Amino acid sequence: MLWAWALAQITVSRRLIVLSSDILAPLMVRIAAGDRLALRELYEATSAKLFGVCLRILSDREEAEDVLQEVYVTVWRRADRFDPARASVTTWISTIARNRAIDRLRARGPLAKADPIEDFEIADDQPDAETRLAAAGDAARLQGCLAELDPRTQAVIRTAFFEGITYEALAQRMGAPLGTVKSWIRRGLARLKGCLER
Repeated sequence: MLWAWALAQITVSRRLIVLSSDILAPLMVRIAAGDRLALRELYEATSAKLFGVCLRILSDREEAEDVLQEVYVTVWRRADRFDPARASVTTWISTIARNRAIDRLRARGPLAKADPIEDFEIADDQPDAETRLAAAGDAARLQGCLAELDPRTQAVIRTAFFEGITYEALAQRMGAPLGTVKSWIRRGLARLKGCLER
């Protein structure tokens, strides 16, 4: 008994689906004959769905509205080409909307597929708080290790690495041979490394 009721409900549902899709087909005949009221009825029945299709593809409300207008102009001009044997009215006009939206997207050029600017993370050249804290800790350790070096080695390393002076200019400034200055720096860096690894 229950299965008979369910079968009857399915049959009624199928009829409603067929009727609802058949409701739009006569509008196409009237539109092909130049009936503006039929176009308005079609618009009222389908525009929300088609606008959704356009908006999903274009992600821009204004462009979706423009494309939607183009779709109904196309329907007005080509209604005589609609073949109910090949597709439902909804499928036919949805295909037109999809194709027009894709054409518009392609016309935008290579930036069309780019993410909207809101989705971009704008790079900040400044280090984040964690990096700054770690750097501050590292700097304090480095300063402590530099303080363990003799004053001459400390001065040579600070000048070479913090001021960016070449070894040749440093040798001239210190009044020492280039090889000697390089040796001071090399030994000083080895001691710094040992200190920082403790």
